[in-house]
Order: sequence, then structure tokens, then C-alpha cells
Amino acid sequence: MARAARKAAQGADGLAGQLADPGLLRTEGYLAGWRSGKERFPVTDPASGGLVAEVARLGAADARAAVDVAQAALPDWAAALPQDRGAHLRRWYEAITAHREDLARIMVAEQGKPVSEARGEIDYAASFVEFYAEEAKRPNIEGVTSHLPDAEVEVWREPVGVAALVTPWNFPSAMITRKAAAALAAGCTCVVHPSVETPLSALALAELAHRAGLPEGILSVVPGDAPEIVGAWTEDPRVRALSFTGSTEVGRLLYRQSADTVKRLVLELGGHAPFLVFADADLDQAVEEAVKAKFATTGQDCLGANRFFVERPVYEAFCARFAEAVRALTLGPGIEDRDLGPLIHERAVARQEAHVADAMARGARCLAGGARDAQGPLFYRPTLLVDVPDEALIMQEETFGPVAAVTAFDDEAEAIARANATEYGLVAYLHTLDPRRIYRAARTLQFGMVAVNRTKVTGAPIPFGGMKQSGLGREGARFGLEAFTDIKYVCRDWA
Repeated sequence: MARAARKAAQGADGLAGQLADPGLLRTEGYLAGWRSGKERFPVTDPASGGLVAEVARLGAADARAAVDVAQAALPDWAAALPQDRGAHLRRWYEAITAHREDLARIMVAEQGKPVSEARGEIDYAASFVEFYAEEAKRPNIEGVTSHLPDAEVEVWREPVGVAALVTPWNFPSAMITRKAAAALAAGCTCVVHPSVETPLSALALAELAHRAGLPEGILSVVPGDAPEIVGAWTEDPRVRALSFTGSTEVGRLLYRQSADTVKRLVLELGGHAPFLVFADADLDQAVEEAVKAKFATTGQDCLGANRFFVERPVYEAFCARFAEAVRALTLGPGIEDRDLGPLIHERAVARQEAHVADAMARGARCLAGGARDAQGPLFYRPTLLVDVPDEALIMQEETFGPVAAVTAFDDEAEAIARANATEYGLVAYLHTLDPRRIYRAARTLQFGMVAVNRTKVTGAPIPFGGMKQSGLGREGARFGLEAFTDIKYVCRDWA
């Protein structure tokens, strides 16, 4: 489809006409009912630049109103039987899966990712709701052997209170459900701020929660400018927990802003993942997984591999095969379901250009890509840089785009040291067939998650999170409930 034709096809009416259920395209905030603001902001298609919709720009007063309704709904929701909370989540899960295709199309329109990836994200998002629908029913009381005579000791987990959830644009559905399903299962009520780039996915999930019969006030979505809305939440003592996914820079800011009210924090921050390939690895598999680790979501993924360290005996062979695979990748609008879509905004493209220019000025070679594509200003070709020195910007900063940087190493100790030489610690990728090296490396890599001879490791049952400046806490698994609960110790005298 030509770019002009794609642009003409956009707009709220255009997207609504593509949906089996146009009622999922909501443009108001949701606070125990739909709320319009005095102002609106545009949501644009990254592929065409066309207007998708105009969304209510809510503000600090609306943010406080969302906390009002969440606080009012909290006692009944916290006191509800766990199986009843689970049943509500189950109905939400069923509503999400029933509208998978429409939710994917909404995501493609505002975020730009290939439609097959968008469908995969909806499945991923739904899996958290299903998982926590079951976890809500698990007993939350522990018996403890008493240390006192004639005393009975118990430890309870109780909901912490109102939880503020701040979500990014790269996974606009899954990052909401991963947080909200855990908080709701624990008995908390939630206020959500989605990114201004991708509010429509969040509002569609709110619409489905409403249809599924979730009680009013337990889940609000407040679109608008983050400093105003989230700032109101960080200073509000009624908000007892804050969960954020985004950049380390913003995470540090929220950490500081939350200090005065001593909130429970979950911070899922930057990645800058290393990808280590040893000489004994299955090279074909390593190249195949390298493509997945770098170019999924057009590289706009905190799990995206950024730094590729390859042992010198297989370095040239790996680079040649990787270059061939990168050149074969296709680029186009998400709805056309190519391998890669557009980047989210101009700042993201400028970052790719800056990192490529800096690396090449320092002696790197470009074997594929290295420039914008003619399809539109936000399309950047999948790019492979080799012989990249450690002092290059791309080896120091998270690129968050479709540019891979490869360098050689000579021994295991060197590879681990260079991989760990970063403030980030989210995920590391390791390719080797030596079981002893797998154990050593997995132990010494300073990352919260280690993927061995594969790329996909995430899912609802696993504890997602990082070390160092990549964040605090874990999401998913039973660990994902911990941030949303307080521990209460009860000691009863039976004498």
C-alpha cells in the first residue's frame, strides 16, 4: 500500500471500520465510567503518520479522582473471597481472548509492530490474567511454629492498597495485564497511566474489563501527560504501591518522587542485553536466535540484545551468516506483517543514526542497513555493525532499535567481564554446548535472567526482572504478587 493511501485510510473512523467490534475503540478515560477531558491529544500511526484517534487529555484532578474511586472500591474488593476475585479475572481473560484480532489491530495502528507480533502480545497479555485468576485462589496464610509458650502464631498476606501502574508504549497491552492482574488478584485496586503514544490498547482493555463485570473503581485508566498524572500519584499517600516499566532515567525519578510517601515499588527498567557466542556453539542456531533477540518488536524491547560478543575462532563465520540473515529481513507497515515495522517516533530514529555514526567513526564496519528506508521517516533498515569497539556509544547505551553491534573476544573470563561491564542487568543470552561453561556463565553473569541457547524465556509463570540499574522486584509468577501485599504477623494467646 502506498504511504499516501495508508495515511488516508487512518483516523478514528478508518480504524473503527477495520474492527469487528468498533466499540473497543475508546477515546475517553475510564474512572468508574468513561470521562472526557477539556483537551484531547492525537494518536498517530507510526507507519503513515496519519491520525488514528484523538484521546482525552486528563490531568492531575482526574488522577486524584481515579484514586478516590479506587480507595472507595478497595474495602469490598480486598474483602472479596479469593475465588470471586479469580472469577472476575477469568471473565476478563475470556473477553480478551475473544477479541484478540481487534485488540491486535488497535495495537498495530498506534504502535506499529507487525500484526503477527501484536497477536502474540495479546496472547501474552491474556496469559497473565489467566495465571493470576488461578493464583488469586491460593491460600495466603502460613503457619509458623510458635517461639512462645501458650501462643499461636500466624503470618497473613493482605493487599497493600491502591496501586498505580505506569506502562510503556512498546508492549501496550501485556505490561498492563502483567501488573494489573497480579494487583487485582492480591486484592488491590488499580489506577493505570498508559503511554501517550499508545493509550488505545489500554482503553480497549478497560472496555473489556467493564464488559466482563469487574466492579467499578477497581481498575481506572487515566490517559494524558505523565508528569501531571503520575506526579499526582507519587505524592498521594493513598497510593501504596507503584509499578513502572520504562527507562532507567524515569525509574530513578519515580523512585525519588515516591520516597516521601514510602511506596512499595516495582521498577522494570533498561536492558542493554549481551549475547555471548562461544566457539563450540551451534552457529546456525546462534544466528537464528540472534535475529530473534535483536529484531523482535523492531528492536524496541528491553529484552533486545544490544551487544554481541563472539569468540574469535568463529567470529568471521558468525558475522557473515548474521549479515546474510539481516539482509533478508523485510520492512513495512505492521498491518502488512513484514519482519519489522516502523520505530515509534523521530527520537528513536535519531538515536539509531547517532549510534551508527559514532560506531563507524570509531572503526566499525556496516555489513547491512545503516540508514532510513524510503517507506517513511520512521522506518530504519535492520542494521549490522561489526568490529565495534567497547567505547562506542552503542556498547554503552541501550539502542532500543534495529541495530546490532558485534565484537570479538578471546576467552571466557574476558567475555563475562565485558558482558557485565554495564549498569544494566536485565537479561543475558548465552550460546555454548559446554554444560560446565553454561553453569559457570549463568552463575557469573550479573543479570536477573539468563537465556541459554534460546531467546524466548518470558511467560506468566516466571519471575521477570533484573539486577543493578535494571530495576527492583519481579513481575509474573507468585513473586509478582509480593509487591502488592503486606505481611501481617498475628500472635494469639491461648492460655
